[in-house]
Amino acid sequence: MKKESKNIALVLSGGGARGMAHIGVIEELVNRGYNITSVAGTSIGAVIGGVYAVGKMDEYKEWVTSLGKLDVIKLMDFAVTKGGLIKGEKIFERMEKIIGNSNIEDLKIPYSAVAVDIDNHKEVVFTSGSLTFAIRASVAIPTVITPVKYKNSFLVDGGVLAPLPIEFVKRSNDDMLVAVNLNADIPYSQTGKIKSTKKEESNYRKALDQINKRWSKFFKSDKIKEKHTGYFDLMNKSLYAMQVRLTQIEIEKHSPDLLINISKRSCELFEFYRSEEMIEYGRKQTEKALKKAIAN
Repeated sequence: MKKESKNIALVLSGGGARGMAHIGVIEELVNRGYNITSVAGTSIGAVIGGVYAVGKMDEYKEWVTSLGKLDVIKLMDFAVTKGGLIKGEKIFERMEKIIGNSNIEDLKIPYSAVAVDIDNHKEVVFTSGSLTFAIRASVAIPTVITPVKYKNSFLVDGGVLAPLPIEFVKRSNDDMLVAVNLNADIPYSQTGKIKSTKKEESNYRKALDQINKRWSKFFKSDKIKEKHTGYFDLMNKSLYAMQVRLTQIEIEKHSPDLLINISKRSCELFEFYRSEEMIEYGRKQTEKALKKAIAN
């Protein structure tokens, strides 16, 4: 780690609700006197990076930490096409209230959001234009959130090709490259029970089961009978497996000055009701990574 530098080029990976750990990472770095001079993100990393760059982290944190299981269910506005089961309109209506109509070029630091042109098999990197549109495109998880029309193609989640978009962060001569990996193959111990009523738990589970049933219906298959398992679960796990491998390639290729690992086992895709737990976990993992780097 570059011990002499306090400037950070920050790269934030994708990983669904685990991305709330990004908030804890940023808070811990800033509290320790580090200066985030640029940020690049994929999927939830693009969300948190954008919220930070526009100066709305406190408002976003207040909202997301207030979400319970029923709140998460209400945000899942189901679509009816195979392009995605969740339209995301309710989520982005709230996001727009928080971040406003900001343009990327007007943010306080350089920002990059990565999406993927699914028809032409290439990354699309947003460094200007509407922040909300860039985030919306970057989080369009295939088969989960409906893709975004862009020019003559469609954009999906940047994690398809760039789950940890190190090559797209703006660098300066005196900065440290800090990367946050939400898909680390490391153990995780949950720090307490989730507060929820039986009704909330039941409704949340029914919502997830409904997602699986809809996908199984699309494929017209009844072969998968095991409880809580279905095409959505299988496709989600397949996507994660690909992201883990691509992330490792990026880490080996670019060798970040500081790598902060978040366990892929810590939180599932939709578990935003665990935001406080993930924020604290991100803070602790940052502290752990910094101590290790300084010791070396």
